[in-house]
Amino acid sequence: MTMTLDHLRIFVVVAELEHMTHAAESLDLTQSSVSATIATLERDLGARLFSRIGRGIVLTEAGHLLLGEARAILGRVQSTMLAVCELSELKRGRITIKASQTIANHFLPQKLFRFHEMYPGITLELLIGNSAEVARAVASREVELGLIEDSLPETDAKALVMEKVAEDRLEIVVAASHPLARKGRPTAQELAAATWVVREKGSGTRAMLDRCLAAYGVEAKAINIALELPSNEAILSAVVAGTGITILSESVCADSIRAGRVVRLSIDLDVRPFFVVQHGDRYRSRAVTALLEVIRTDPSATSH
Repeated sequence: MTMTLDHLRIFVVVAELEHMTHAAESLDLTQSSVSATIATLERDLGARLFSRIGRGIVLTEAGHLLLGEARAILGRVQSTMLAVCELSELKRGRITIKASQTIANHFLPQKLFRFHEMYPGITLELLIGNSAEVARAVASREVELGLIEDSLPETDAKALVMEKVAEDRLEIVVAASHPLARKGRPTAQELAAATWVVREKGSGTRAMLDRCLAAYGVEAKAINIALELPSNEAILSAVVAGTGITILSESVCADSIRAGRVVRLSIDLDVRPFFVVQHGDRYRSRAVTALLEVIRTDPSATSH
């Protein structure tokens, strides 16, 4: 068998993009070399990794199995390289991070910029997904560090360790022209009858909405959801347009509240924590330790 780390890296990119040509462009390789790599893997493994559908490709069952293992192997290699790079006194290295949307867009940028100023030789790669996707990426060793807004599913919690690093405030908001904007504090019946614009299941914000509704005696499955969107900004735009009511981080909607485009409702919401998530068996490099120190000590590390 001639499988190499380069073979696995190429396979992962092809699997994620589901397109040979796009993968070749992303890797700065020829399409023929990428196709040859996949053919070599399939021959050595004795299994088809992709099914061709029209002009696209999708992973087979064997492909899905290899993708999980490939990500884990590449993650362990990266962790080993980071450990060896400790000898360079934080002058070079790489940290791959995956964060939930609110954290990635509104909480992390200043922290990452500050870290880059302190350690310019260390490359930071930031990926974005909802809280469930972040937990899976850390558990599979695809990334070294995750940041989420909610507690872990019980199945993931066994392998992962969490550390609270900040807090976030949420608001339930409506357009200034919405009937509830003049109500101040809505009743449970009004919340249940409202038209909602929400994040997808698996996101920390959606989980917080479910808990908020439960506190008001409203079943989450009983509300009228007009739109389910994967972007906080898209949700805010829909609410400003009068589509419905939503829950968002204060950092996402603060400017719109100040401008009078949306109105916060008088509903008491719990402060939610931001957590760093790591695999319990993974070596914590000096670079990651330094990054966590920046996140903890930065004056703007806690959102209010």
